[in-house]
Amino acid sequence: MKIAFLAPAGAMHRYNGNFGKSLHYAPLTLTTLAALVPKELAAEVVIHDETAGKIPLELDADMVCITCITGTSSRCYAYANYFRSLGKTVVLGGVHPTLMPDEAAEHADVVVTGFAEQSFPQMLLDYQNGTLKSRYIQDINFTINNRVTPRRELLNRKRYITMNSIEAVRGCSLPCTFCAYPAAFGKTVYKRPVKEIIAEIEALHSREVLFPDVNLIADRAFAVELFTALIPLKKMWFGLVTSAIGMDDELISLFQKSGCKGLLIGFESISQSSQKFIHKGINKVMEYGELMKKLHNAGIVVQGCFAFGGDDEDTSVFERTVEMVIKTKIDLPRYSILTPFPKTEYYGQLELENRIVERDWAMYDVEHCVYIPKKMTKDELEAGTEWAWRETYTFSSILKRLAPFKTSPILALFVNLGYRGYAGKFATFTRDVMIDNSDIPQVNR
Repeated sequence: MKIAFLAPAGAMHRYNGNFGKSLHYAPLTLTTLAALVPKELAAEVVIHDETAGKIPLELDADMVCITCITGTSSRCYAYANYFRSLGKTVVLGGVHPTLMPDEAAEHADVVVTGFAEQSFPQMLLDYQNGTLKSRYIQDINFTINNRVTPRRELLNRKRYITMNSIEAVRGCSLPCTFCAYPAAFGKTVYKRPVKEIIAEIEALHSREVLFPDVNLIADRAFAVELFTALIPLKKMWFGLVTSAIGMDDELISLFQKSGCKGLLIGFESISQSSQKFIHKGINKVMEYGELMKKLHNAGIVVQGCFAFGGDDEDTSVFERTVEMVIKTKIDLPRYSILTPFPKTEYYGQLELENRIVERDWAMYDVEHCVYIPKKMTKDELEAGTEWAWRETYTFSSILKRLAPFKTSPILALFVNLGYRGYAGKFATFTRDVMIDNSDIPQVNR
């Protein structure tokens, strides 16, 4: 049995698009699925990640398994239709097929919804035994205990800034209206046993560790246990948290002691009314400056993420945001457009108001506007977002933000230069480019 795992990418994030190596870390989804293949199948397995290289059209595989988010789903369906036309069994899974299983089923032999640790191996065994079903859903007693070790060796390590991605906690219970994660997978927070996490980290034999989990402090007690256990390992780690970290000096101190060098935080907006609009009241805009001081004093680089387009925001938001970013010295600012993913509360609101104007999922990449904003035009929102990127990543802005920060300056500068390149290419990714899948033979189904 031969299995090919594919991760198609949208135009901006493809290997020849807008994201360089400095902005890519090794993904966990496909390497984990590869590790879940039952040993008794003796399967030959390959992985093709389109953020790191081309997906070949000549695949020597019996089964093609494709992971899919909303922004890549149009391209995923094009690949799925093509490989099915060649007689291969196609499986679709991930966030978008979980949100839209009937839509995904039009392009696949099998749709796997929810988390697949239990259902995916069973699906493969059913295939081998000739009892394959068209749908596989997440087990009701799902757990991430005894998690398999991802098969990182199947990736081309030269294409990623780090291979050492580790999952510790899965899920987030916050009520953000725009987030596809709870809409697809619910609000249960799953935690791995700390001993398992530490054992996997030790087996990497590397100094740096990246936790790509949605919210590392979703369970504070768990975070304290994990990072206390991490201290003796003397690692350098990076991860994702919420701005609530700023209210917890004890946790910041623990992060520093355990080797934290960088955190991604979803600041979302400089307007408190916008935080209320998206139900992210945990963000206190007036406290952003103090939070940055605390984290910088602890030697922690911050990637701050902002989403433009809330109903209370007009065109002044772009300049005001850039000014705040420079003033508070956010090391790695990242801008996006508030995007209504299917089945989210935000999507339902805009649909009810008849404001969604784009139906091709390829445009749902969080850098293009797919709806009618309230206090500016669609073109103004996209142009303002592009301007914020370019203005933030001028050399003068980079130096203003990084000049006073002495910890890991080379790393911070390296990633800033990566984002500078990203910011300079926005104008080339028009709608025609975004929805173009002409490199995949078109098959009507």
